[in-house]
Amino acid sequence: MPHVEIKYSDNLQFSVTSMFDEIEEIINHKDASAGVCKSRAYPCSKYKHTHILVTVSLLTKPHRDEQFTRELSAELEQAIKHHLKQSVYFSLNIEYSGAYYTTNVHHVDEETLDS
Repeated sequence: MPHVEIKYSDNLQFSVTSMFDEIEEIINHKDASAGVCKSRAYPCSKYKHTHILVTVSLLTKPHRDEQFTRELSAELEQAIKHHLKQSVYFSLNIEYSGAYYTTNVHHVDEETLDS
């Protein structure tokens, strides 16, 4: 279950939903075992210099090695920048979970999760 966080200056004009969808598609194309991406965006109204920081958090798995990470990073960078139609300071971070990271689903009264 990857996580995607986008923190950005609120003067940037782009479709957050489209960017979320494309990031999830790229991750799942490279690794079909990844699953749905829990994605969040944080526009910021107080900032210095127009910027965007995209953080992708993944579980540590043997096949997610340095080559996988470099290729994923390059693909994500290209896709994300395609959505940006103005000059911006750009940062992308791919990080992996630690040994004690827990991820699962908590169901309450047979409620379904929203998409």
